[in-house]
Amino acid sequence: MLDLPIISDKPERKRKPNWLRVKLPIGEDFRRVRNLVDTYNLHTICQSGNCPNMGECWGAGTATFMILGNTCTRSCSFCAVKTGRPPEYDEDEPRRVAEAIKLMQVKHAVITSVNRDELKDRGAEIWYQTVVAVKASSPGTTIETLIPDTRGNWTALARMVEGGQEVVSHNMETVENLYRKVRPQAKYERSLEQISRTKAMGHRTKSGVMVGLGETRDQMFAIMDDLVKNGCDVLTIGQYLQPTPMHIAVEEYIHPDVFAMYKEEGLKRGFDFVESGPLVRSSYHAERHL
Repeated sequence: MLDLPIISDKPERKRKPNWLRVKLPIGEDFRRVRNLVDTYNLHTICQSGNCPNMGECWGAGTATFMILGNTCTRSCSFCAVKTGRPPEYDEDEPRRVAEAIKLMQVKHAVITSVNRDELKDRGAEIWYQTVVAVKASSPGTTIETLIPDTRGNWTALARMVEGGQEVVSHNMETVENLYRKVRPQAKYERSLEQISRTKAMGHRTKSGVMVGLGETRDQMFAIMDDLVKNGCDVLTIGQYLQPTPMHIAVEEYIHPDVFAMYKEEGLKRGFDFVESGPLVRSSYHAERHL
């Protein structure tokens, strides 16, 4: 009797190449930041998003704070943040975020949030109060806000960006052809319009795109052109990493040489600054984008 191989119906996950290896988070500064986050009961996208750079950034004494809770109303197929009906938001959160940023003595703070589609103002008032509170307690700290899709609520967007932040970011995440697959509750043109409106309000604008989801190079060039046309100043490009087997699979691990080419192309097409590399995330080296 022949021993037949066992065939699994589960797709085999691609093995990560050497250039995607990261160091484990260690060190006194890392532990100090973690203690502050825990003490003030704060959420960070570093933890909720399984960011590969958490050790490097926290070790340098910086973190990206996530306001309005850690439960998102969207169900994007790439994102590790949990999905569901969020609880009531904490009105004291702006003060706690501001205190933590002051204690960390960061020169450049990044603040983001989950989508809160169930709120009439999309959480805009908490956004505004958080930026104002940080500016009041740490006047020398510059701020980047990574704002989610407001679903065309431009009044909410205006409130979110009028607190005094230096950079306003909104991630496109992927090319137009993959939106239904990757961001089923978002719209490509609407996200471009959000960036365009933010620029028209006088802000420095930024967006991030993931690669390795099956996009072509021509599609990447097209999204670059669309972003520049809509007033985007800064672009980040990074490798998509599948957070769990339940999320969309990686189609390809992009070689660092291709990332270098994308950076060169982005600068040629009109971006002021392009951060492009396998481990780049939207808030990675954010202080350089000023």
